[in-house]
Amino acid sequence: MKKVLFTQRSDYPHWVGDGFPVRSLFTYRDLAKDISPFLLMDYAGPTEFPASTDEHRRGVESHPHRGFETVTLVYDGEVEHRDSAGGGGVIQKGDVQWMTAASGLVHEEHHGRNFSKTGGRFEMIQLWVNLPKKDKMTQPRYQGIKNADIPKMNLPQSAGSLSVIAGSYQDDKGQAHAGPAKTFSPINLWNMHLNAGAEVELKVPAEHTAVLFVLSGQIKIDDKTVGEAELAVLDPHGETLKFTVAEETKLLFLGGEPLNEPIAGHGPFVMNTYPEILKAMQDFEMGKMGTLTPIEGSDFK
Repeated sequence: MKKVLFTQRSDYPHWVGDGFPVRSLFTYRDLAKDISPFLLMDYAGPTEFPASTDEHRRGVESHPHRGFETVTLVYDGEVEHRDSAGGGGVIQKGDVQWMTAASGLVHEEHHGRNFSKTGGRFEMIQLWVNLPKKDKMTQPRYQGIKNADIPKMNLPQSAGSLSVIAGSYQDDKGQAHAGPAKTFSPINLWNMHLNAGAEVELKVPAEHTAVLFVLSGQIKIDDKTVGEAELAVLDPHGETLKFTVAEETKLLFLGGEPLNEPIAGHGPFVMNTYPEILKAMQDFEMGKMGTLTPIEGSDFK
């Protein structure tokens, strides 16, 4: 049975651009070695945004990345992405954007056009997922994963539901359900909506990182209570994850095979050595990660 190593929360929000009021639950400067391959988690929301009164769309302007992937999960609202490798699209409630920066690109993220016009409730998570050393300089790619393409199943004893974004989940009948995301190392990423009073038991790979994040509600695991906007990091040993649900809960599970490789990070770049970080900075300054130019007739500005 998995035990809780520690819990962590952040009560100090900050803005990313003018569109994403986030709380950073962890970064590559603190927990990355403990919860590899995950480097960062920003939780935005829930926040109520007013309708835009002009053509400006809130967001974050063009900036570079190299050496990892960004994974954006939208729970409410709408996010539009565009990058210098040609990737891009709009993701809405229940959708996921899996962007592999790898050898380097420049991208920008804004509220979607429709959401900007109407305003409303906005909630999302962005993860940074590390790439193995051998894959850090591969070609960038973009995966826009629609809610309809994410497998969903009911948990036993009316405990709630589970959606498989990445990796696989084995149900109580022994059937494996695979998520649509393509990953470079073994990763499980599951969304759960759980009912009050439920007892949940999940099988997860032994010796993999295992993390629970409660977006709303409350659970009790290993005699510890984990509440809203709180993270629980679990002992990697054992294959059984068991907890009870104190009230209706929205939960994200992160699991993965540790990379066990050095981490060197600076701003938007995460590599294995600091000379590689300096090379990334130089390549960006020289335009080797591409550029984004305004789209004529677009309000992407």
